[in-house]
Amino acid sequence: MLRGPYKKEQYGDVVLPMCVLRRFDCVLVSTKEEVLKRYEELKETGLKNVDPVLNRVSKQEFNNVSKYDFEKFLADPDNIASNLRNYINGFSKNAREIIEYFDFDKEITKLNDNNLLYLIISEFNKIDLHPDRVSNVEMGYIFEELIRRFSEHGEAGDHYTPRKVIRLMVNILLNEDNEELTQPGLVTTVYDCCAGTGGMLSVTEQYLRDLNPGIQVEIFGQELNPQSFSICKSDMLIKGQNADNIILGDSFTQDGHCGKMFRYMLTNPPFGVEWKKSQKFITDEHEREGFNGRFGAGLPRISDGSLLFLQHLISKMRQDEKGSRIAIIFNGSPLFTGDAGSGESEIRRWIIENDMLEGIIALPDQLFYNTGISTYIWIVTNRKNSDPMRGPVRTGKVQLVNAVDFYVKMRKSLGNKRHEISEEQITEIARIYGEFKENEYCKIFDNGDLGYQKVVVERPLRLNFQATHDRINNLYNETAFKRLAESRKKGSAGFKEIEEGRALQSEIIETLKTMDSTIVYKNRDAFLKALKKSDIKLNSQLQRAILFALSEKDETADICTDSKGNPEPDTDLRDTENVPLKEDIHEYFQREVKPHLPDAWIDESRTRIGYEIPFTRYFYKYQPLRSSVAILEEIRELEKSILEKLKKVTSG
Repeated sequence: MLRGPYKKEQYGDVVLPMCVLRRFDCVLVSTKEEVLKRYEELKETGLKNVDPVLNRVSKQEFNNVSKYDFEKFLADPDNIASNLRNYINGFSKNAREIIEYFDFDKEITKLNDNNLLYLIISEFNKIDLHPDRVSNVEMGYIFEELIRRFSEHGEAGDHYTPRKVIRLMVNILLNEDNEELTQPGLVTTVYDCCAGTGGMLSVTEQYLRDLNPGIQVEIFGQELNPQSFSICKSDMLIKGQNADNIILGDSFTQDGHCGKMFRYMLTNPPFGVEWKKSQKFITDEHEREGFNGRFGAGLPRISDGSLLFLQHLISKMRQDEKGSRIAIIFNGSPLFTGDAGSGESEIRRWIIENDMLEGIIALPDQLFYNTGISTYIWIVTNRKNSDPMRGPVRTGKVQLVNAVDFYVKMRKSLGNKRHEISEEQITEIARIYGEFKENEYCKIFDNGDLGYQKVVVERPLRLNFQATHDRINNLYNETAFKRLAESRKKGSAGFKEIEEGRALQSEIIETLKTMDSTIVYKNRDAFLKALKKSDIKLNSQLQRAILFALSEKDETADICTDSKGNPEPDTDLRDTENVPLKEDIHEYFQREVKPHLPDAWIDESRTRIGYEIPFTRYFYKYQPLRSSVAILEEIRELEKSILEKLKKVTSG
């Protein structure tokens, strides 16, 4: 029906808000008449804020006082656009704002102008979306599928998380606290700073309620995309959550939950998306507030803000006895991007040295709808278990679980999604993580095992000097020499300066030509002595220019030294070594470097500490090469096959 007036990528502008409206309509249908009756009574009393009273009648956190619903729209097709607007305006403020964020009013006009509004409402009226018929979980699947269809050409890096991946995250995030979470009357909080359509919040809430029907779960979220925000907020509204806890805006520049702390946090931030739009705000906070703000540990490169989201979540960790737990999905970049001393490395260092990284789980590829890349779940907490009575002692340790082979192929692909994780595999991955024992799929490291010292290894500069014709001509390429013939003054003073500079250039060249071109000086000090015998007055810049122009690298020459007699490094021979953090750099140097480079030394002022998590290396399995005999036999078979095919061609 929409084809023609709407392009394929625009279908969501109609389908998504209509789904939300129909869901609201079905939820309120059983109490519709009672609400209208009570509304008329309240109008006579002059009560201004009627929503709390009407919400009790509707048995929801919202209500609608319009006389219209989907059935009544169809009874008056000539006025369907105005009646639909009346219906939307009849919602309580919290629900009406959700529809407004879809910017649906202009779609009503467009649909009506194309004689489509009646037909679209008629089709949606045939669908029963009452929670008794379509559960909240199933409704989440519906929105997930619709979002997938309408976002296949969406923003790069935005990947809606499949529900089974969310269930795995939630299972692992809450696994160690299962006993605590069954306590009667418990109140807990859950937060997602990139809430999307609310899938993670919904699955977490359902898990907690299944575990403890009496638990009170307070949901908090923030989302940048208005459509996703509206779906998330409508879902929370129907579930009886405080929908005002779902905020629209950028979590970095408009933190809607500033100053709040949460028990559980989980999110799937955009992969590999630059943060240039927020750069000034984030950089200012980093420089102004340091560790008192959110980004004290460091700033990653502008092209990927993934680790900024993790720092944002860590800033919202509770500092009480129980602390907080975070589950966040990343691609491979945050594991290793950035050299020692870089923003990414410093963030990893801060997290690991403060014993917050509990574990990382490598997921199978092709799990997400619009990307096939590999992904990882990071589990971060500020209260690692140290009590053997509560479970495995995790303090000072990092657990890596390789679950890349835990998937089943889908019978039919959905975009780039060709794999999914079965319920049995979710249970098995959670068991491996929970047991905290090394095996084929699990490796356990000390925090320090993930650190290294980047050591700069220097070798001495060795140069020879010779006043040959070609080397003297090199002087014309040196900046300090060329600037002699350039003026920094105006008028006649400038011309005079140029003339004097050219004269000095000629004098230097002629003086160098008088030097014996057959002599090769293998000691810089000796060459300087020979140069100073002339009457030319050289400043330090010109002297360096001459030395550079007339020199060549020479392994047989003497070492060039500074004014204190220390050897000068040759930048072309400079190298680096990554030494494990637990190892003494001097012992490593004596063992691994000194035997091969006797004249080398470590520039300790340049040593930097870095952290990386080379996940693939830790789980690499050596595949033996095939024998040469087997390869030769295969080549012979191929040759026979090719010859037979050629014979058929030539004989034909």
